[in-house]
Amino acid sequence: MKHADTLVIGSGFAGLMAALVSANQRKKVTLLTCGSGSLSLNSGVIDVLGYDEKHHYVQCPRQALASLPAEHPYSKIGLETVEKAVDYFLDFTRDYGFPYRGSLDHQLLVPTAVGTMKPTCLAPHCLDGTSLHGEEHIVIVGIKGLKDFYGNILQDNLQQSLKGETKFPIVEVDTPLLGGRDITTLDVARWLDTNEGRESLVKQLKPYVQADSTVFLLPQVLGTKGQECAAYLHEKLGAEILETTCLPPSVNGLRLQAMLKQALRDLKVEIVEDTKVLRAVSEGRKVTGVVAKASVREKTYYADKFILATGGLYSGGITVREFEKPQEMVFDLPVYSESSEEKWSNEELFSDKPQGFAKTGVRTDDDLRPVDEKDQLVYENVYVVGNSLGGYDFCFEHSGNGVALASAYKAALM
Repeated sequence: MKHADTLVIGSGFAGLMAALVSANQRKKVTLLTCGSGSLSLNSGVIDVLGYDEKHHYVQCPRQALASLPAEHPYSKIGLETVEKAVDYFLDFTRDYGFPYRGSLDHQLLVPTAVGTMKPTCLAPHCLDGTSLHGEEHIVIVGIKGLKDFYGNILQDNLQQSLKGETKFPIVEVDTPLLGGRDITTLDVARWLDTNEGRESLVKQLKPYVQADSTVFLLPQVLGTKGQECAAYLHEKLGAEILETTCLPPSVNGLRLQAMLKQALRDLKVEIVEDTKVLRAVSEGRKVTGVVAKASVREKTYYADKFILATGGLYSGGITVREFEKPQEMVFDLPVYSESSEEKWSNEELFSDKPQGFAKTGVRTDDDLRPVDEKDQLVYENVYVVGNSLGGYDFCFEHSGNGVALASAYKAALM
């Protein structure tokens, strides 16, 4: 009977990070995944806290974390652990050749595909537009046939965001990818993984390099292999190369996912893919195993410790088939949710107030172990991380990957 020290359930950022930190503690780790995870759907930057509960912009995440309510995951994780998690992540990305930058003391600004500047805490160099002021020679680069990227909208809004005096020119480059369908950012990124693709792009952009500082702003297409493509273009063009965020698939999210999975393989983590966890096997307040199904066969996986990273309402880790009866799908843990329909949601989806339904999640103690409505411990060896946690609206706060990172780090060390 195979037996792990730690079993992690979930293929998103929180699950991958929990497995990584656990393995670095010299634990025997098994990771059960079902689906591709959330990193292909988000930009792969680490938003720790962009806006407070009144939707005021947070200048210094470190200071703002101290004023959050007690039920917020950050309050249970603790500032010191958040700091250590951030340092751990920065060290990891540096060691694996795709370094992120940033700190808890200030926000970085990432250009979006519609020309706004999004606050985030940690980002790779190719997404950090903090130094842009609108006075540089910024060239917006479009790709013929690329869907969901509109240079004219980016141009107009970026002009307002940066309050610059110059009009940013738009350049549209050719690729050999058109073949009767729209192409995606991932198609272009794979083309730019090749020498032919990079040389072609350099040739097309070279005429737009000016003697003073030139910045090329592209959709998220700078290769799938860390910073290789961006470094190559910077060297050949002598210009700054930046990306915007984009609609899925997120190339930067996939870069981060690939880096994490490579690290897990290096640490000999057993990764079991396309496996849906159905239920737990328990003895009193201790879980001994989980039953999972791959294809048509069920199998029980045993471990001393379990980390739940299946996500919340957005990913199906928690369902609400009946109002006021939310259900966690693996361990059947007690779930927090707003109790009245009036508090469940706002009339406007995008408003200056958090959505009540978004705070739905598992109740935990300060060690991130599940508790019931009376704060009584449910399982002593189960830990909950990421969007499975209740008590916060990660979309409203811009805190999703930050909570995932910090909670995964804490749970792995418990």
